[in-house]
Parts: sequence; C-alpha cells; structure tokens
Amino acid sequence: MVDHVSEILAQWAAERPDLDAQPMAVFGRLSRAARRVDAELAANFARHDLDAASFDVLATLRRSGKPFALTPKQLGESAMITTGAVTQRLDKLEQRGLVRRTRRSEDGRGVLVQLTASGRRAVDSTLPDHLDTERRLLQALTPRQQADLARLLQILLAGLEHTDPFEGRS
Repeated sequence: MVDHVSEILAQWAAERPDLDAQPMAVFGRLSRAARRVDAELAANFARHDLDAASFDVLATLRRSGKPFALTPKQLGESAMITTGAVTQRLDKLEQRGLVRRTRRSEDGRGVLVQLTASGRRAVDSTLPDHLDTERRLLQALTPRQQADLARLLQILLAGLEHTDPFEGRS
C-alpha cells in the first residue's frame, strides 16, 4: 500500500541514498494520523459543546469515582498538564457550572475540584459518542491489529517518557 509517507521515503531514497529515512515511516504516519484523529475528536466534542481540554478534565474527574473530586495537582498529574493549564480549564468549566472548587475540609487551605451534576451529565453523554468515534477511526484495523498497535505504542511511549531529551547534547 502506497501512501504519502511512502512517496516521501522514496524521494529521500532517491535524493539521499546514504541516509536511512525509515524513522520517518513511523513518525510521519503517527503525525498524520494524530492530526486526523484530533480533528475528528474535536468535531465530536463540539457537537457536545465541549473541547478536548474540557472533556479531559471532566473525564478525569468522572473516572476518579465518587465523590468525583480531585485537587488541581491530582488533576494535572492525571491529565498530564501543567497547573497553569489546569487553572485555565477550571475557570472555564466553573463558569459553565460543570465543576466547582471548594476549600478542602481537612485544612481549609487546599482546593478541591468536584464534578457537578451538570458536569457529570455532560461527560456521561459525551463519552459514548467519543468511544464510537474512536472505534470508527480504528475500523481499518482488526481487533488483533488494534491490540498490537496499542501494545507497540505503549512500548514506544514508555521509552520516550524515560528518555532525557537533552541527553547527549553539549
């Protein structure tokens, strides 16, 4: 099967046969797939009056279980975003009545972010469509291929997350 990335690889092979451009086969396709997936997911979230960032926060709170509450730090760690990004997202979600921030009862100093009933309805109504969209996007792969891809991406990600991006630079 020839795709755009195959054409790019062929061009590099012709122009620079001294270089092994095979990494482009993986990262070029990952990049192109990610852009298409992001666009499809964004369209689905928009149908539910959300964006990916809002859904991420709501889903993180929802999957945390009752009482559907976390500290901003826990939200940031679970959603893998900075505390500044968490604050911006929470401001928007709180304005819409989807989350509420309260003082923690233990010491009164920390903040607890809790999913409101409206927030729970929003995430619960969006999630089935989100999963259907992801299933549709994966339909070119058999269930076995999907499992293999998930496993390989898990291995790649583990290696990337344990690699110092500045290692070897002077």
